[in-house]
Amino acid sequence: MKIRIYDNRVRLRLDRAEVDAISQTRPVVGQTVFPGGAVFRYVLRADSGAQMTASFNGQEIGVLVPAPQLMTWASDDTQISLQAVVGQSPNMLELLVEKDFECLEPRSGENQDNRFKNPKAKGPGSG
Repeated sequence: MKIRIYDNRVRLRLDRAEVDAISQTRPVVGQTVFPGGAVFRYVLRADSGAQMTASFNGQEIGVLVPAPQLMTWASDDTQISLQAVVGQSPNMLELLVEKDFECLEPRSGENQDNRFKNPKAKGPGSG
């Protein structure tokens, strides 16, 4: 799982295996280990609540998504993302969970075998 944080926006991108895991209500975890041993984690979990939520405990960002919403998203090839705005200004946080697509331009050192087909990719015979 990839994370992108920009101001009050948190974006998680999941590959096929991670979408499969979350569709079975297994949490998906990413982490970064810093020199010295400190660990920053980010976790996506299915939840029994009625709406997406997020928390931060100083070491881990947790994003919770209602299980039925996750199941529908995971099983629908046309639904790319889930999004929500949580909290109130000035502590409003935008959440985005999306399927990770293959890059249109190859990038050195990145394995794209487990990513979703990019809808903007030109197929055979197009162009």
